[in-house]
Amino acid sequence: MASTACCLISLLVVIMALASAASAQLTPTFYDTSCPRALATIKAAVNAAVAQEPRMGASLVRLHFHDCFGCDASVLLSDTPTFQGEQGAPGNNGSIRGFGVIDSIKAQVEALCPQTVSCADILTLASRDSVVALGGPSWTVPLGRRDSTDANLDEATTDLPGPDSTLQQLIVAFSKKNNLSPTDMVALSGAHTIGKAQCVTFRSHIYNDANINATFAAPLRAICPATGPSGNTNLAPLDTTTPNTFDNAYFSNLLSQKGLLHSDQVLFNGGSTDNTVRNFASNPAAFSSAFVSAMIKMGNISPKTGSQGVIRLKCSARN
Repeated sequence: MASTACCLISLLVVIMALASAASAQLTPTFYDTSCPRALATIKAAVNAAVAQEPRMGASLVRLHFHDCFGCDASVLLSDTPTFQGEQGAPGNNGSIRGFGVIDSIKAQVEALCPQTVSCADILTLASRDSVVALGGPSWTVPLGRRDSTDANLDEATTDLPGPDSTLQQLIVAFSKKNNLSPTDMVALSGAHTIGKAQCVTFRSHIYNDANINATFAAPLRAICPATGPSGNTNLAPLDTTTPNTFDNAYFSNLLSQKGLLHSDQVLFNGGSTDNTVRNFASNPAAFSSAFVSAMIKMGNISPKTGSQGVIRLKCSARN
């Protein structure tokens, strides 16, 4: 009995060491020798895309988030007659975008350094560069992720929190991913200071919830009827104050019950995250610091490193 327990403990130690080693393999200098122009190329491409359409910055951040609920570029894989990817999951279908931008960046980087820079790293860097392009903080991105050869539609369906999530559902969903804390969750939600949302994602909130500013809801009801179309022609900014600037206005809006989504406003609704929202609303530096920390932590969710995975030739297709 004691021998069995000892073996189990030893096995657990080995597993934990391997998990730690995988994370430790990520390093900011990963491409310094193998593809020294990669980071500058990605940044220039992101800057051009965001200059053409500011919303694209938010879309690339969101694409990274939806990928990291794995950080292995599996969300970028398109469906084929013999392969079902993750883009059809309820949280992804018709709502994530920016694939063309990532494919274009990948083609540019491939021309520089064939089969060297992963799509997972490109997406992670593009997310950081999008935040910077819209006036937000910068940070050093650990690199060395490799790309998945497969996708997991079931996990994408069950793990991604939706716009109607309760506070407890959000806390639980994030805690399952690299132990992201409630503070991490609130900070990452702050990415909603940029971008737009479809009517279908906020319809229930503006018609059925009591915790919404009536003056704020009125014009939203004009563009999002209680029934009828709710797609890409019925969009509203997630932050009506400074929709194309990465700042802390999102949290100030929550204090005034001007969160666009139900899952936004639950962060400030008499619950356990109220004080965090107040802090981020009054202290931009605190939000920036927490956001950077949470983004790095999120980017380290189950990365494939070393001999795991592959470097895909095209981000939307398996090799």
